[in-house]
Amino acid sequence: MKFRYLKNVVTLAFDADRCNGCGTCIEVCPQGVFVPAGKGSVTVADRDACLECGACARNCARGAVSVRPGVGCAYAILMSKLKRKGSCCGDACCP
Repeated sequence: MKFRYLKNVVTLAFDADRCNGCGTCIEVCPQGVFVPAGKGSVTVADRDACLECGACARNCARGAVSVRPGVGCAYAILMSKLKRKGSCCGDACCP
């Protein structure tokens, strides 16, 4: 199930020039943010669905993906599910 939080606030950045199309980001992303874009390339399909978990950036051997994990509402929601304390981006999106 895809979730979207606030439009255009995610810290995800993708550098298509550095991408070699290996598809690791597609495999590790729990939200389907990345998709194949033809022969040997990847693109961002739904940037606003990014949870900012950091799996894509940690697993990109070419450094084509960057994200600041642990920020925003997604982090607060994940920490809540894990019954840990985490900060949120504000009252507007978090219960």
